[in-house]
Amino acid sequence: MSRSRLHGTSAGKASAFDFLDRNATALGELSDALFYFAEPSLEEYQSSALLAELLEEEGFVVERGISGFPTGFMAVRGEGGPVIALHAEYDACPQNSQRPGVLHREEMVKGAPGHCEGHNGNGAVMVAAAIAVKRAMDEGHVQGTLKVFGAPAEELTLSRPYFVRDGYFDDVDAAFHNHIGAEFSTEYGLAQISALSADFEFAGTSAHAGISPWEGCDALDAVVLMDAGIAQYREHMKPQMRAHRVITNGGEQPNVIPNRASAWWCFRDPTASGVREVFERAKRIGQGAAMMTDTELTIRLRSAVWPVRCNETLARLLQSNMDIVGMPAWTEEEQAFAKSLQETIGKPGIGLNAEINPLRGPRLEPLAASNDCGDISWKVPMGRVWWPGTVPGTVFHHWSGGVPLTTSITHRGALAGAKVLAGAVIDCMDDPAVVEDAQRTFRKEIADTQYEPLVPASHRPDIATHRGLTTKYGPLQEPFYRTTKPVFS
Repeated sequence: MSRSRLHGTSAGKASAFDFLDRNATALGELSDALFYFAEPSLEEYQSSALLAELLEEEGFVVERGISGFPTGFMAVRGEGGPVIALHAEYDACPQNSQRPGVLHREEMVKGAPGHCEGHNGNGAVMVAAAIAVKRAMDEGHVQGTLKVFGAPAEELTLSRPYFVRDGYFDDVDAAFHNHIGAEFSTEYGLAQISALSADFEFAGTSAHAGISPWEGCDALDAVVLMDAGIAQYREHMKPQMRAHRVITNGGEQPNVIPNRASAWWCFRDPTASGVREVFERAKRIGQGAAMMTDTELTIRLRSAVWPVRCNETLARLLQSNMDIVGMPAWTEEEQAFAKSLQETIGKPGIGLNAEINPLRGPRLEPLAASNDCGDISWKVPMGRVWWPGTVPGTVFHHWSGGVPLTTSITHRGALAGAKVLAGAVIDCMDDPAVVEDAQRTFRKEIADTQYEPLVPASHRPDIATHRGLTTKYGPLQEPFYRTTKPVFS
């Protein structure tokens, strides 16, 4: 295959970069459209439909509703090897509605979901990069199979373990993920920890809380006792174990002994075996709480994910593409905006990062957060690029995280991220040795670890978690929807 060079890139990569430069406006419009949809986990109907439709228009064969997720999809283009996968999320968070571009807390719809982590950019970068690779394939520069996965409900760490469990990654040779950040960086080693979440639901007997409380079996008492039990257990947890919760049902009114009460617990550990250990202890604590209150306990699994690990070969590949693409040259206006936002939230006014980060790895101390792409990273070699689309010092899930997400900062960072992602895929398709080396280092990295999904084979996802949010806020958010569909030419 010919490899004519243009500024240090292959012909396929030069084609993809040129396509993305010409379609920078469409990429920004796509990111903005997802921002204004602002759909929470499992309710990303408008977002997934737009992403899938754009891929379908480019000739991808799209399978919707994979693994029982109505807002998930797989889009496939090409044939033969290597098989390279892109995957990304596009869900918003509850209570994160924020008007972009303003330097203070201002909800577009009071109490509504919104994007304050930038998953709108993640989905847009994935699709733009996929189309760029597809155009390079059409021109005969590279060959292989590209799989694009729309992954709903990352904020619930939910969908991708099901994709892996159900065989969608069985033929994949390498995979890539992208995520917005304040830095332009990549890494290898353990990046994020394992997580498991479940509902603990207690059933008792109601009674009048004033006249005859002795006739009741208080389900809320069981929730409180379990909470106290896990609080005592924290003394004995290993340093990186975590347990946190919200009470999802605490009864209806105080003069009625609650016959139903529940808590949604999330447990974390750097390893899959460790998170199983925390969960098993929590189950015993819950059973003890049920015994003390004469209630019955039902445990319902919500999600379970392996830790995220990133492959060294693919990290070095992404780093080499970042070196080619370079950090966006931020304007004085963009720097001033970033400094003003930083000072508004009480952070040093340092502005935007001017340099690409050096390669990080091997990373041994993972971030104490989780991502449902972890299962993919133990099934196949996976690389992840963090692209510079937000302002240093802003916080995910905080209003400040939503402020820059429709500005030129996010748009220009997304363009850089899409180029790196597309370039890495083209490198894999252009040179079989890259994929072979990724698989070799992957086998070395996982050593004797045997991957088995934490999600049971018979388990089906609960897809109604945030349906009430859509019913309540969806009609109020519709006036903010973008009316012009992005066009990639």
